[in-house]
Amino acid sequence: MDALPLSEIAEMSRASLLTGTPGTLVHRICKDSRAVLPGDLYVALRGERFDGNNYVQEAAAKGAVAALCDGETASGLPPGFGLLVTPDSQSSLTLLASAWRSRLGLLAVLITGSNGKTSTKDFAKAVMSSRFKTTATEGNLNNHLGLPLSILSANSDDQIAVWEIGMNHRGEISPLAGLARPDIGIITGIGTAHIEHLSSREEIAREKGDLLERLPATGHAILPAQDEFIEVLRSRTSASVLEVGFEAGNLRATQIAQELSGSRFVITGDFGTAEAFLPVPGKHMIGNALLAVAAGVVAGISLPECAAALEQIQLTVGRLTRFERRGITLIDDTYNASPDSMVAALDTLASLPGSGRRIAILGRMGELGEHAAAGYERVGKTAASSLDTLICVGVEAAAMAEAAEISGLSDVHVVSDQVEAAALLSSIALAGDLVLLKASRSARMEEVLNHFN
Repeated sequence: MDALPLSEIAEMSRASLLTGTPGTLVHRICKDSRAVLPGDLYVALRGERFDGNNYVQEAAAKGAVAALCDGETASGLPPGFGLLVTPDSQSSLTLLASAWRSRLGLLAVLITGSNGKTSTKDFAKAVMSSRFKTTATEGNLNNHLGLPLSILSANSDDQIAVWEIGMNHRGEISPLAGLARPDIGIITGIGTAHIEHLSSREEIAREKGDLLERLPATGHAILPAQDEFIEVLRSRTSASVLEVGFEAGNLRATQIAQELSGSRFVITGDFGTAEAFLPVPGKHMIGNALLAVAAGVVAGISLPECAAALEQIQLTVGRLTRFERRGITLIDDTYNASPDSMVAALDTLASLPGSGRRIAILGRMGELGEHAAAGYERVGKTAASSLDTLICVGVEAAAMAEAAEISGLSDVHVVSDQVEAAALLSSIALAGDLVLLKASRSARMEEVLNHFN
């Protein structure tokens, strides 16, 4: 965000400036008192286990020039410190973001889907940055708080925004898309993530498709050609539709060759042909990269330029990140997990070159609800056809172990925690082996790496 005076922030957020100098400039918006920098506006938000209004003094001590509050007014603040008072800080944050978005002249790319959102965002950021000044979602700040903060991180001279949005319940995508005002909408696919709250993939498709309805007729929808809901999604928008895939689509990946260091392939279709290297393995990652390339060519970047940009990608940590220890290749894919992404990661492990064994350490998958049993069974069956050894961590993941054993995998282990998993891996892994680590974020499966030696 460009520097704005407190008086203007108050007007945009519909808050009252209780104390402070109207002309004081705010350089950044921050919701975490621990991360405040001099010149920030601290936004005091409430959560189930915290009240941000209790940390206004801490924010002021770190250099914040003002705070947006909806609680009891803090005392002992520095002279001239600004207090913007509102009935609801979260609503005022959204209003502020909406007002700032209306001033931005950039082209906005908005991404959602059941899997691959953050990877696709990272790919799209790399592609767009090759030609344009680009702002993007940090990490996976993609909800009702993350998107406003991402919008407020954009400056008036940014030319492209790449924003990611997610959801847990029905009715969340449409208001987020309305706030972002996208020109290009990307749906990575319709899977089973968050199915606990939406009951079926059909409902998930309806929710994700709400993004497409927010696109202008002059905009572009970019969709995976292989998704079984492709026709349903196409029907949700009046924008131009581009499909990407492997056997079909306006952009296609062909001649795929997997390496430990990544994937080589050829991009072909309506926009020409270009050779590409993606420094991360997995066919599903190629699919995500194609979605980003489609956004790039729509924005006016040539196909060869898009392909070259992919080679420079730096993915968010925990997305098929590769480590070498004792001659053993460890693949950290612990950023998150669903049945679909588990299967994709196992398929990737099986496709990689090398004569060593394939070993996976897998943990719980969240938000499956009544679909948990089917999800764990599906992953267990895939593990049986992909692996030499399966290590399952925790009580919930034991269901995967059972399904894998029933499907014919003999070397299956169930351990209680990450420390036990690391100890077991240390005792059985040999030079040349390939090891995958994956689970939902809450399982903290990356801790296995800290204990493996």
